[in-house]
Amino acid sequence: MVLLDEMKSGVTVKNLVEYIGLTVVNKGDDYETAQVGIRDVNRPGLQLMGFFDYFDERRLQVIGMAETTMLAGMDPQQRSDSFARLFAYKIPALVVSRDLDVFPECLAMARKYRKTLLHTTQTTVAFTAKVIEYLTSALAPTTTRHGVLLNIYGEGVLLTGDSGIGKSETAIELVKRGHRLVADDAVDIRRVADQLYGKAPELIRHYIELRGIGIVDVQQLFGMSSVMPESVVDLVVHLERWREDKFYDRFGLDEERTDILGLNIPILTIPVQPGRNLAVIVEVAAMNNRHKKYGFNAAQQLAEELERQVQGG
Repeated sequence: MVLLDEMKSGVTVKNLVEYIGLTVVNKGDDYETAQVGIRDVNRPGLQLMGFFDYFDERRLQVIGMAETTMLAGMDPQQRSDSFARLFAYKIPALVVSRDLDVFPECLAMARKYRKTLLHTTQTTVAFTAKVIEYLTSALAPTTTRHGVLLNIYGEGVLLTGDSGIGKSETAIELVKRGHRLVADDAVDIRRVADQLYGKAPELIRHYIELRGIGIVDVQQLFGMSSVMPESVVDLVVHLERWREDKFYDRFGLDEERTDILGLNIPILTIPVQPGRNLAVIVEVAAMNNRHKKYGFNAAQQLAEELERQVQGG
């Protein structure tokens, strides 16, 4: 069941300043509310010269050595006009990098238009790389799924199924077998490029609910090595009650997939009935999925061998 599916609209300038460690030269009226909505930055050399075609004002604006050298060749009035044109747009903020001096005209126009002006000692390349990395993660599409996420032999396995099917009990058994819990009940998933990453909401991190016992802290019971803050999601294992009228795949030749944030993730449906050791089955499923990623498919190999036997006979 999907509880939430959304794309974040932006990161506030205030949060960006705190994360990167920027110096606030002038705090704009929208300092706490203005958002950076694009996973990229803009070096406004063309805009300072008056060219605003294809200009996306949602991007963070960064001035480096090239822009500073160009502006130094202007007279004070030209610089004032250039910054006035830039600050007239709803840009989230302007950052001066490389520990370069802030032009008086820049500060004056920032104050006049009540826009945020920031400063950093980092080089332009280092600063932009850090900002892009942060924004790529922070602005990633996200969703929350009901289930349990574990890391089994390096494979991120998301257990799903109806309440009471045994997801948490299976997770505890897997933790006892040396694997690591990431999240129970609610799993926050974000997509970064072509990879899914899952983690627990902060409030319930490391906690797991066991019917008849209640809430337990896995980290306290089993130690630091039993948990991890985040994991890639490689495989979905859906647990459902055994149905006599349903056919369950016995060979695994037809690989099913499920869509999560536009990515197709392998999914296995495991029927649950008394006597089945779900922890072992999930463990084997994780190992088998890992083998498939490295090019080894036991079911396919057996099918090819049978075909050769038939053709040879």
